[in-house]
Amino acid sequence: MRAVSASPTSTPPRHRLAGRRCRWLAVLAAVLTLPAPAADPPALPAPATFRFESQRQSLAMSYLDIAPAAPAKGRTAVLLHGKNFCAGYWQDTAATLAGHGFRVIVPEQIGFCGSDKPERYQFSLHQLAANTQALLDRLGIERAELVGHSMGGMLALRFALLYPQRTARLVLVNPIGLEDWKAKGAPYRTIDAAYAAELKSSYESIARYQRANYYDGDWTPAYEALARQLAAVYAGPDGKAYAWNAALTADMIYTQPVVHEFERIAVPTTLIIGQRDRTAIGREGAPKAVADALGDYPALGRDAARRIPGARLIELPGLGHLPQIEAPDRFRAELLKAFELAR
Repeated sequence: MRAVSASPTSTPPRHRLAGRRCRWLAVLAAVLTLPAPAADPPALPAPATFRFESQRQSLAMSYLDIAPAAPAKGRTAVLLHGKNFCAGYWQDTAATLAGHGFRVIVPEQIGFCGSDKPERYQFSLHQLAANTQALLDRLGIERAELVGHSMGGMLALRFALLYPQRTARLVLVNPIGLEDWKAKGAPYRTIDAAYAAELKSSYESIARYQRANYYDGDWTPAYEALARQLAAVYAGPDGKAYAWNAALTADMIYTQPVVHEFERIAVPTTLIIGQRDRTAIGREGAPKAVADALGDYPALGRDAARRIPGARLIELPGLGHLPQIEAPDRFRAELLKAFELAR
């Protein structure tokens, strides 16, 4: 992999720029409709672009680089998004950490949101971790503290396994990958079948899935805003490319479990687990007995905390897959504990 450039002002090709501008307007609209904490967090900076060579093609990764809002502590936090989310949903978390003196980096992985969506790419957690490390290299960041949510939690774990010397801390927020869905009997879906399903995505189907899996049947304007943001991407000019990359990354998630390597994690780790979460890959096509047993986050969180050396578990009763959105104040307090910043 060869890094080419990282510049917030460099101009991408016109078709990429137009699509990226539309996506970021959607992100901003969704963020502005989220319920605010006691004081509105600062607006996110304009996204920057990291250009690099990977798998015989030139790619552009979008990312946010947020400067410390308090005296710098010399610490960097990297926030890794989930499969159905963009950088914008980290707004409050980024502001919290920046307010405590952190430089905060929020990459959007290749295949997602404002980053390139290649037609041909060998997606793997290893590759995404390598892309993330290349970005940190370009930014001159030697060690970082990683916060990973959902798929980002899987990626954070793989990053820590590949680059323990670059990883100062892991904070895993309702990560997926705490179980091996294939080993538990969830059926495999081909990439072609996954792509066909992704092309049918709409606000109604997204809301139905998220209500059942993320929020245990609950629904609020904040959850609706995130679902509409995602639906707008599928309905936009990059919709087919996004759906194709979503199918490829779904295959990556299903076929590349990290759960069997928990004992090898060698960095301080905190798990923050909303107890109402029931997210599981492959549930839709699984027999009822298998489907009912998947996504038991209270049990999965405790098992992961037992197996990851020295891990700390923070359980959040009454919350689901996105505690940072569902209860920002509660999540913020626990996040500061995880970073050893709480007084």
